[in-house]
Amino acid sequence: MPAGERARWWLGRTAIYTALIVWTVVCLFPIYWTLTTSFKAAPNVMRGDLVPWLDYAIDWRGWRSIGLSPDTIFQTSTVRDEFMKRFMNSLVVSLGASALAIVIGSLAAYGLTRFRYRWLWLRNADISFFFLSQMILPPVVLALPFLVLYRELDLRDTLAGLVMLYTLMVLPIVIWIMRDQFDAIPVELEEAALVDGLSTWGAFFAIVLPIALPGMVAAFVLSMILCWNEYFFAALLASTNSSTLPVMVASQTGSQGISWWSMAALSTAAILPLIVVAIALERYIIKGMTAGAVK
Repeated sequence: MPAGERARWWLGRTAIYTALIVWTVVCLFPIYWTLTTSFKAAPNVMRGDLVPWLDYAIDWRGWRSIGLSPDTIFQTSTVRDEFMKRFMNSLVVSLGASALAIVIGSLAAYGLTRFRYRWLWLRNADISFFFLSQMILPPVVLALPFLVLYRELDLRDTLAGLVMLYTLMVLPIVIWIMRDQFDAIPVELEEAALVDGLSTWGAFFAIVLPIALPGMVAAFVLSMILCWNEYFFAALLASTNSSTLPVMVASQTGSQGISWWSMAALSTAAILPLIVVAIALERYIIKGMTAGAVK
């Protein structure tokens, strides 16, 4: 390789990796700031100290406020009990809504890729766009209708009500992800399975579903993240029995201002499960998000 071409190659690689490193720092800095803030005292928060042990000494005040510091973890704590209640509510709602959305969304996406629908002027592409268009609608527009509907159906402050609402919220994303997954699977595989004696459902479960599994995992994780972080409807429709973690995080305000250390500790505890899930399912997420990109 000539010297000039080698220099351009190294220059290009250096520029690419520099940009990737900068973008990684930009993406991870909010997590780092939240984590370090949970170990700060009030003066350190106000001064904007960033490096623990160098700019400031570790203070467990934020974790102590939610009963998760080393000196309170084994003691009775009403705040920790409330945190665990909100945590379990978020877990049940996120898992339930994501699982339900995967089942319904996968079937809908499979139908849109394998069958041709016609109703008035609507075709498959129009139906798919209709699902996507639901994401454009601002949540505040739906506040009053859902508030009235849930009051009439006695679904306010219930986990079942949040599960159904969150399922509707993430369903368009699941349908669009799974539509690309199923579209990338050759129809000939199913035709061969039908020739071998399998039914349509048998071909779906035996052939299509295993191939589309990475996409389903990616859609499930994305749906769970969206449900886990949702605040507006949780604050609107939940109060005592079904309130979730985002509402608890946003409530860390008082007459003295915002308790940044408590909010940071709650936020850190709230995002840890998502980080663990993302790391554990990383290879499925990557396969799912890239499947269908190249045919």
